[in-house]
Amino acid sequence: MKKGNGLRTIFAVPLLLALASIVGLVVALTGDGLRDAASWAALAIPVLAVGWAMRVRRT
Repeated sequence: MKKGNGLRTIFAVPLLLALASIVGLVVALTGDGLRDAASWAALAIPVLAVGWAMRVRRT
């Protein structure tokens, strides 16, 4: 019988994307200046991941 993927393997990337989103939103609400740039970077990670997934899916 073939061993399937464990929960850790299945949910690792979605968990990291969720954490990046939460960190980005909290940082955006708590400061200005450099924190704004950090929040934009953190909130761009899930968007880039979706773009990458769509591009990979086409090929």
